Amino acid sequence: MKSAEPVATSIHELLPQMANLRAHWLAWGSSSGLDADRTLYRSGLPHRLLNGVLRVRECPVEDAAAEAEEQLSGLPWRWWTGPDSDPGVADVLEGRGYARIGSMPIMAARLDKVPESPLPAGLTVERVDTSECLADYVDAYASSFGVGPDLRDAVIDAEAGLRTDLGLLIRLVGRIDGRAVATSAVLVSNGVAGLYWIGTDPAYRERGIGAALTAAAMAIGREHGMSVCTLQASSQGLPVYSRLGFARVSEVVLYSPPSVP
Repeated sequence: MKSAEPVATSIHELLPQMANLRAHWLAWGSSSGLDADRTLYRSGLPHRLLNGVLRVRECPVEDAAAEAEEQLSGLPWRWWTGPDSDPGVADVLEGRGYARIGSMPIMAARLDKVPESPLPAGLTVERVDTSECLADYVDAYASSFGVGPDLRDAVIDAEAGLRTDLGLLIRLVGRIDGRAVATSAVLVSNGVAGLYWIGTDPAYRERGIGAALTAAAMAIGREHGMSVCTLQASSQGLPVYSRLGFARVSEVVLYSPPSVP
């Protein structure tokens, strides 16, 4: 991250938060710039999270949809609509046969004081800095994000090859008795700390492990000079993030294109 980059100071500054979101997913596969009016990412992997459209503004939505349908043909993908897209995008998509499949609250918290979340008994948190640890990291989030055994090796390779020009990504893995059971990641980019890939093995949930990994990622964001932390919450994670001081500031609505599962 460039030292001259402005740092967001309010949880209600949505544009830096959305730019962080775009930076995270563009790292999975795109040659386009962060500020492109048509922002599309394509990992090439058959996973609905890893391909999609992130923003359309100041251009015809019909043209953008036709382009996306061509470039992402044969892959599962999602269209994200949020506060950085032009008004009316959702109406055009629905008229084109896209199905609304859900929404995720955009939540943000100030990092003046990172909440303390005691480490559950036996939990250690470490940074992912080796290829072996990266494999453990993917294995730990696989069940939370629907990464099946058939995709495991390809996702590990993709993680190892993410673009690094869009921000500083730091991954964390939580271990119980040496076994990787939880993950989180923080992307320091566009003046905010964006949290991603927060997940816990189902057998280890309801122990405060996810909260501990979230708090650890928040602390890293603060260490890197960020004042605001942002994430997109699942229904399961929302109460955890609320207890850690996150507030809902907007939402992202997800659409599935016609004939794509």
